[in-house]
Amino acid sequence: MIIEHVGLKEITGPLVILDGVTGASFEEIVELRLTNGQIRTGRIVQIDGDRVVIQVFEGTPGLSLENTRTVLTGRPMGLPLSEEILGRVFDGVGRPIDGLGDIFAECSRDINGSPINPVARIYPRNYISTGISSIDALITLIRGQKLPIFSGYGMKHNELAVQIVKQAQISEESDERFAVVFAAMGVKKDVAEYFRRSFESSGVLSRVVMFLNLSNDPIIERIITPRCALTAAEYLAFDKGMHILVVMTDMTSYAEALREFSSSKGEIPGRKGYPGYLYSDLASIYERAGMIKGCSGSVTQIPILTMPNDDITHPVPDLTGYITEGQIVLDRTLDGLGIYPPVSILPSLSRLMKDGIGEGYTRADHAQLSNQLFASYAKVQEVRALATVIGEDELSAIDKKYLEFGRLFENRFISQGFNENRTIEQTLNLGWEILSVLPREELDRVDDALLDKYYKV
Repeated sequence: MIIEHVGLKEITGPLVILDGVTGASFEEIVELRLTNGQIRTGRIVQIDGDRVVIQVFEGTPGLSLENTRTVLTGRPMGLPLSEEILGRVFDGVGRPIDGLGDIFAECSRDINGSPINPVARIYPRNYISTGISSIDALITLIRGQKLPIFSGYGMKHNELAVQIVKQAQISEESDERFAVVFAAMGVKKDVAEYFRRSFESSGVLSRVVMFLNLSNDPIIERIITPRCALTAAEYLAFDKGMHILVVMTDMTSYAEALREFSSSKGEIPGRKGYPGYLYSDLASIYERAGMIKGCSGSVTQIPILTMPNDDITHPVPDLTGYITEGQIVLDRTLDGLGIYPPVSILPSLSRLMKDGIGEGYTRADHAQLSNQLFASYAKVQEVRALATVIGEDELSAIDKKYLEFGRLFENRFISQGFNENRTIEQTLNLGWEILSVLPREELDRVDDALLDKYYKV
């Protein structure tokens, strides 16, 4: 029997409080019917005896304490799913906004996902090519991995996100299907249009599912957006056997929406005003990446977040680093020099890279080449620091070689065009070409057999 509750106890920001409710469930969807016939959707976010707190997706303006009628639906929020979602554009809560009509759904799934037995997880192997040398060679993205990008305000992370979506692919020899789920949270309308136009003009929109939450949309939708995107990704990966790359930008906007929502509930704030459960909330999103026994597909995540004041110790990047398997850090100094993408190599890493590269995946020399490039570039930073003290003219001949290597590495290897898509072969060969600037005896991270084969005298 469906019971209709007439009137509300209290309205607080995006929340309404209802008394005398029995049989309610956490995360249950409710419908609020206004006197003008309008229906708004909400979900139960707190239960205290017979009192429930409801989060209203469309906001609370226009709601009446006396005449609003509330109906509990008895189900959590679901997302209608079928393969028709490929090539479609949705708002933050999964409603089509591309003018192509509703999805003819095969099923509907709870956006909060289903718990995965850790024993059923498969260790991620094999890689996803992004066509970007600095990532493919040194911070390789592995299928099933969660690898965030740490950026700063005003830097080119949106362009990098578009380039990754355009160029990302699994091995060309593989007959497995690949697609991208893209979620934008709290972006301005012109940025959302930039994403959409870029995917359309490059011809990749047919393999992309887009979820767009704009900055003027209710913050409640922003909290829902990544969960809708991951629900779509899990369906395509584990039901349809596809390899799915999920790109989410900007997770800092998500965390700020969560902070605002937590404050409206009167919860005790933690560090910098964020709720004390920020870690577990972010984990509930990031841990939905991976591979499962018996399923041929995979879900790989690239969450992008902007660090306030470029502070990597800020709660959002700090906690993200604990949960994820590495990070790609963008550098403002490189960005100021006009280097794109401005990837800061030394603080960046991919913890799963060692098990998804090498013979059978990329190329046998990949691991040793990567180690040598890291070591040589670290030496470049030492030499540059020394040069600021004694002057470049006073450096030894070998130190000057390292400075030359550093300039070539930044301007030819890290830097590449927005539309330049390098294969893994081109990337590794370029790495050897630049390393060959250094004397052979300086390359102590590579064995002689590889040096004989790839070192260019």
